[in-house]
Amino acid sequence: MKRNGIFSAAISAAIAVLCSGCTSSDTAATATPPAPPQNVIFFLGDGMGMTTMTAARIYAVGEDGELTMDTLPETAFVKTFSNDAQVTDSAPSMSAYMTGVKMNNEVLSMSPATQAIAPLLDVNGNALVNNCGAANGTPVTTLVELAKAKGLSTGVVTTTRVTHATPAATYSHICHRDLENDIAAAAVPGGAGYNSALGTAGLDVLLGGGKQFFVPFKDGGKRTDGRDLIVEMKAKNYAYASNVTELNAIDASKTDRLFGLFTSSHMSYDLDRDPSKEPSLAEMTTKAMEVLSKNGKGYFLMVEGGRIDHALHETTAKKALQDTLAFDNAIKAALAKARVSDPTLANTLVVVTADHDHTLVLNGYAKRTGKTAAGNPGVLGVVKNYVSGATEKDLDGAPYSIIGFGNGENRTQGSRASMAGMDDSVTGASLFHQEAVVRVTAGNETHGGADVFLGAIGKGADTFNGTIDNTKVFSLVKTAAGL
Repeated sequence: MKRNGIFSAAISAAIAVLCSGCTSSDTAATATPPAPPQNVIFFLGDGMGMTTMTAARIYAVGEDGELTMDTLPETAFVKTFSNDAQVTDSAPSMSAYMTGVKMNNEVLSMSPATQAIAPLLDVNGNALVNNCGAANGTPVTTLVELAKAKGLSTGVVTTTRVTHATPAATYSHICHRDLENDIAAAAVPGGAGYNSALGTAGLDVLLGGGKQFFVPFKDGGKRTDGRDLIVEMKAKNYAYASNVTELNAIDASKTDRLFGLFTSSHMSYDLDRDPSKEPSLAEMTTKAMEVLSKNGKGYFLMVEGGRIDHALHETTAKKALQDTLAFDNAIKAALAKARVSDPTLANTLVVVTADHDHTLVLNGYAKRTGKTAAGNPGVLGVVKNYVSGATEKDLDGAPYSIIGFGNGENRTQGSRASMAGMDDSVTGASLFHQEAVVRVTAGNETHGGADVFLGAIGKGADTFNGTIDNTKVFSLVKTAAGL
């Protein structure tokens, strides 16, 4: 015992010598290194049902290929029904992901009983006026708000208007998704209508389209209150970009807040996008990550491939598949950038999912087509027999395309015999509207009610499995990120 006591005394004396001049804070810092940043990147392919994913894979890389989202190691199926509908719209489905609460169609991040009350028109018949009513529901907390409360940086990136349903669900609370003037105001720190749950600083990054809801009528916008929210955002020290050149010129290392509006309404379909004017979704995503990653506590970033949905509503499949590929490219770019500082993604969770399905289907016993390329329409072509290679015909003796829709604007009335000459050059065109079973008005193909895919990688990804409700995704992300 005595020898042990002498040994212990010697060790204590040595430690005292080594740490002479140390302060208590030095010792604590040595013993407890700062926690690594905790990051979440939540990718949302709007309307990206599993048949759309499959078609996009064949379109881009052929039947044997893989998209980036195909390589995510953890997967689940997600149920998407809303509080009042079997088939959801984007507002309650994204809100369910962000809040863990089911709500009615058209409602954004509000309590389940909130009624979706359509906006009124102003006296000129051209502006949306809030008609929600003061007692119509209460706000429910979003993941973005939880992240801000924890001191994390937050960002929202989209190819739609930044005031559209999916991005709006992350940072605003309102009874109807069409109230985009109000939604825009919710993003302006300290201004009238600001969502104070975002803290004093507000969102750190906001990129997409939708300038019209940030500027007044006199400047070509849709605001009736005379406010120029772009000017107000600049006054709050946001670096502002209106085109890809301005975005590229912004030095992320010297920028704490980034705001970009690249079009008056939605950004262009990727098939139509002018890369000298509008940034790609991948470019916006990586720039956002550069700004957000300066926060030592971490960040929450939502990235939406929003125009997949719009092309599907139009039943223009080529546009939808190209936008799905652009979305996948953004995922690829984000994973590469995240791994620079977090090689194993030990502190970064990446989730990829969709808010709802569409009615797109793959018809017939088609032979394999391979990827779409010059001279080969691929999955966009007509059905050819997998044995003989001959063009398949319907009961009227007419060819039909591999891709079709359950409902849409292009439905032949009566016999299809008049379409006997339809071929790959017709169905593979960028503006071709694939045929539908049920005819509806132009642009109004509907969402579908099927479950959607979810893929995940990184911290907490292994908790995503099985068939889960969209509200469950909220709690899984919240737990993984420590929110």
